[in-house]
Amino acid sequence: MEKTYDLLNMGRSSLDLYANDVGAPFVDIQSFAAYVGGSPTNICVGARRLGLKTALLTAVGTDPVGDFILNFLNREGIDTQYIPRKPAHRSSAVVLGIEPPDKFPLVYYRENCADINLTIDDVLNAPVDECRFFQFAGTNLSKEPSRSATLFAAELARQSGATVVLDVDFRPDQWHDVRAFGVQIRAALRLVDVVIGTQDEVNAALLTSPEQMKVSHSQMSDAHVAGDTDQAIRALLAAGPQAVVLKVGALGAQVHLKDGQTIHAPGFPVEVYNILGAGDAFGGGFLYGLAHDWGWYKAARLGNACGAIVVTRHGCANFMPTLAEVAAFVAPYGGLD
Repeated sequence: MEKTYDLLNMGRSSLDLYANDVGAPFVDIQSFAAYVGGSPTNICVGARRLGLKTALLTAVGTDPVGDFILNFLNREGIDTQYIPRKPAHRSSAVVLGIEPPDKFPLVYYRENCADINLTIDDVLNAPVDECRFFQFAGTNLSKEPSRSATLFAAELARQSGATVVLDVDFRPDQWHDVRAFGVQIRAALRLVDVVIGTQDEVNAALLTSPEQMKVSHSQMSDAHVAGDTDQAIRALLAAGPQAVVLKVGALGAQVHLKDGQTIHAPGFPVEVYNILGAGDAFGGGFLYGLAHDWGWYKAARLGNACGAIVVTRHGCANFMPTLAEVAAFVAPYGGLD
């Protein structure tokens, strides 16, 4: 059935302030560059630049930051008419340091933020039944009313025949208890067709061992979450999804299917400048490939290429590649096949 949109993304948006002083410790940063960010927003922009018709369901305040976010999205050609402005809440912001190869500190400013206050009424005003793919982030489930609104949107999308995609998006400091993260992710899986996440995120979604269940919030780090990843993947697939897509950094991606098949899509070697946003770039490319019936392998290869390009750049949404840029990038590697 023909749909108005290829992709509808739901979740957070923000003003992202990226350090211009690359390599400097956070305390020594002198200036920042202003971009737009937020995982579902980044994925939406990435898919749009590749050519999908996209819409975004986020929320911003009636503040200049909200104006900044909407202005960027409108310039990108993303349909923003369904983004509510919430006078009682603020548009969110993130401040990010860049210390390659492995330190990328970030600080969220999301107290009383607009996007976590998306409601069921906001969902009813959005074209959830007019998209082929509906994607949401795990952080959506961290608080009400966004939690109920997101689950409601996933239900509507599924009923209308859309493919529902969950980006696990584990952000420990956005949860009152990191164990609640796994509880909410598992509760949502019955509505999900495809799960995308890193090894740490997949493990965090399950928290299967007794030792993990006893861990305190202060002890949990998003740098590494221990666990049996293979067991976690099997448990996720048993709960409903047809596929779990594991992002494995420089190695590329693995697509684990319900029938037990695993598809390995190798990555592309690049020198890392900034890893922040690479996973979202992967999501935009991967969903473009699925929307064009490319199959799991080629879709994941496109996602890998998009991620590899973005890790060489300063920011995230503002630096997502076009399809022409991807084609030029992968040509020396023999393309995506």
